[in-house]
Amino acid sequence: MSHTAGGPLSGLKILEFGQIAAGPFAGSLLADLGADVVKVEKPDGGDDMRRWPPMSAGDHGPEYSENFASVNRNKRSIAVDLKDAAQVARLRKLCEQADAIVENFRPGVLDRLGLGYKTLSAVSPKLVYCSINGYGHTGPYASKGAFDATVQGMSGLMSVTGEADGPPVKSGVPVGDFGAGLYGAFCMTAAILQAQRTGRGAFIDCSMLAGLLGIAALQTSEYFGTGQTPRRLGSAHPRSAPYQGFQASDAPFMIAAGNDKLWLDVCDAAGLPQLKTDARFATNTLRAKNQKELEQMLQPVFSTRTKAEWLAEFDRRGVPCAPINTYPEILNDPHVQFNKLVRDMTLPNGRKTKTVAFPMKISGYEFSVYRHPPELGEHNEEVYAEWLAGK
Repeated sequence: MSHTAGGPLSGLKILEFGQIAAGPFAGSLLADLGADVVKVEKPDGGDDMRRWPPMSAGDHGPEYSENFASVNRNKRSIAVDLKDAAQVARLRKLCEQADAIVENFRPGVLDRLGLGYKTLSAVSPKLVYCSINGYGHTGPYASKGAFDATVQGMSGLMSVTGEADGPPVKSGVPVGDFGAGLYGAFCMTAAILQAQRTGRGAFIDCSMLAGLLGIAALQTSEYFGTGQTPRRLGSAHPRSAPYQGFQASDAPFMIAAGNDKLWLDVCDAAGLPQLKTDARFATNTLRAKNQKELEQMLQPVFSTRTKAEWLAEFDRRGVPCAPINTYPEILNDPHVQFNKLVRDMTLPNGRKTKTVAFPMKISGYEFSVYRHPPELGEHNEEVYAEWLAGK
């Protein structure tokens, strides 16, 4: 396995003080694009996600967490006892060589160790320092503990997730953690470009709450524009219809008729031409307002044929539609396979597994798993020798 990526971020040195998901995901995005990302872990067990199941056995070495592997491939790991002054002093030398640091401790933890932005930037003015946290470094909630689920509740996201007549529901994907990781990686890349141009780095206060508000632009603008509270609609859409899930004779599927032409195509496909002139459904706004009545008219028709038949019918007419896949179904889908979104990966214990590739294509760069996810402290001496060579 190659240990260099040669990607667009090749040559950048990133230290990651990451736990569980948000910080490690930000680090993995940078590593996937070629940055040398070194994960700093505690010697007694490392990142807590190392113990998250599923744990896979291999030909040699202990069981290894597939969850941990998914967001820590292409990185190196060093183990540092942050309670040991000598080890912290040595680590600080690495910090002075880093282009960027990403961490997701509670605000103030690394400051107390002399590893905060104010201390490090005094020595390294070009340093970019990204602190991912629940609620930000300032404000009434700055010291409040946070996990993805609690921030989903705080942010309003759960209030618009779930069926209209059911309770609020957490998103099945931890969007608070991973959204903050995306924002963190994006802001770090922007700040590194600025540092290269101006000689000055930046402190990035990347809160999960702010990230979830940022990606809720449609819901927040609905409230700002109408004064009305956005509500749960299940799979339906607040401004378009039919734009939701329906049940075929054998399985559910989605359609998204987002404009008047597509609506007319749905009427033809369903054999309900009379709906074209029904005043309740004359515009997208009216269809959304009356979507329950519309659903009651369409659902009996959709239940008469199979999912595959309806998808073929809507595809033939150019109406956006899709199956409601499980993860095994989508990961083995021919389109996903054609675009090489699933790649082979080997764990440190020799276990052969799979991982989802860096999902976007950049011309001139081909993603690869060029480093297996690391064992705890696997690269201790290697990193210090490389980064501090001649220092």
